[in-house]
Amino acid sequence: MDADLIDKMLIRDQVQNWVVWRDSGQWEKFRTVWHDGARMHSSWYRGPVADFIAHARKSFARGAIGAHFLGGSSIELNGTRAIAQTKKRIDSRQMVEGVACDVVCLGRFYQFFEKRDGRWAIVLHQGIYEKDRADPVDPTATLTLDRGLLEQFPEGYRHMAYVQTKAGFNVFRDLPGLHGAAVERLYAAGAKFLAGGPAEYE
Repeated sequence: MDADLIDKMLIRDQVQNWVVWRDSGQWEKFRTVWHDGARMHSSWYRGPVADFIAHARKSFARGAIGAHFLGGSSIELNGTRAIAQTKKRIDSRQMVEGVACDVVCLGRFYQFFEKRDGRWAIVLHQGIYEKDRADPVDPTATLTLDRGLLEQFPEGYRHMAYVQTKAGFNVFRDLPGLHGAAVERLYAAGAKFLAGGPAEYE
């Protein structure tokens, strides 16, 4: 089998492991999809993956449920480096202004991978947020949102950000979406990484 195809299969396997082990709270396994020194960027966190896991572990223990579903992947290789983009859906059930809602956000994982000692793993994870919504579980319920707060966030993740902000999280307001300067900076950071530069995006 072609060596590049094997590498892409191994990377895709790690992307799938990320989702299954993260959502099921298998934290020791989840650690194995990252290299030492890796960074995790989410809607509410930017920093070392070890601290992210600690936060996620506490939330999981409290009963928080966040379900990730994956679609197709596109993987660019350059030697021992790769960028993996994977379609994703984040689905959670939350109380929003007193109404039980399903909050859904569609977008992509944008992951910087390196092969070290024969093992592909993530060195930087950044989400791209393209479209979201909040739907009452009971279709007869009325959901009234604070428009001033909702519109502080980009369209691609504003409902998810609204819920997270109400829950006490400090949500970033400059995350990459389908269009715009933020996602163009991310693409440029990915190209720089593939060419031998650092794995970084702020």
